[in-house]
Amino acid sequence: MEHNNHVLLGEGRVSLLKAIEETGSLSKAAKSLHLSYKKAWHLIDSVNQSAKKPVTINSIGGKGGGGTTLTDYGKSIIIAFDTINKNCWEFLDNQLAQIEDF
Repeated sequence: MEHNNHVLLGEGRVSLLKAIEETGSLSKAAKSLHLSYKKAWHLIDSVNQSAKKPVTINSIGGKGGGGTTLTDYGKSIIIAFDTINKNCWEFLDNQLAQIEDF
């Protein structure tokens, strides 16, 4: 998915957002997906720059530790991406089934 000629979301970025939602941390999310922290940070920064609203909120570390959480907007674009992705695959499956019938 693109917005203003910039990549907003793709499978990898959505996986990272979902991992942030699960772990509450960009660092932990990156580790769970075998990404460097720098790569994960760049991807999230790119999403935040391309999106209409912020998709994540960062809290500063300290004694209790920091973290990253998704905004409501961030959660909603994941749902939108998953819905569009599912519908696209269903459409493609239907089209392929029609071709195979010839």
